[in-house]
Amino acid sequence: MTSQAADGPETVAASRRSKLTPEREQEFFDAVLEQIRECGYEAVTMEGVAASTRCSKSTLYRQWKTKPQFVVAALRSRRRSRLVGIDTGSLAGDLREAARAVGRWSMDDTKMLQALGHAVTSDEDLARALREALVDPEIEALREILRRGVERGEISAGHPALEYIPAQMFGVVRARPVVDGEYADPDYLVRFVEAAVLPTLGLT
Repeated sequence: MTSQAADGPETVAASRRSKLTPEREQEFFDAVLEQIRECGYEAVTMEGVAASTRCSKSTLYRQWKTKPQFVVAALRSRRRSRLVGIDTGSLAGDLREAARAVGRWSMDDTKMLQALGHAVTSDEDLARALREALVDPEIEALREILRRGVERGEISAGHPALEYIPAQMFGVVRARPVVDGEYADPDYLVRFVEAAVLPTLGLT
């Protein structure tokens, strides 16, 4: 059997994909996400990303057949929490540090959520990838912070407010641009935690 006969479509596709280094792939992902933030999802094209990253359109189309597939892959490449590692020794301290961390990236992520707002309503994969990239990791990390507070005895496991803290923390990030016309920066979010979140939990 010749090598040409042995190499089916899946083998050839894998061979083509293997030529792309992880660093170059991440460069493509960063480029498409930045264009979404700045221009909106509908305005982004494979041609535009190819031009900004100095590659051919065929390079992108070999890896990702359509724009939605490309954007989903780019979002999933970001699946990590920026709250992991926060541990000040107290629940109040952890929540203040979480507020500072959220505030540092709230503008970029809020822009992304706004830019993808309409597209995700009609594309299930895109909606799932958005949640996996920008929502789930942070919610899971915040729940871990709250769990440690319960284990330390700072708050009871049955406290009725525990269920709503993630919605409080991340809801205000989405709401402030609408209500005040400004993004929720670290100072604003720390003040929010001290005025609204800690008293709700009975912490000072």
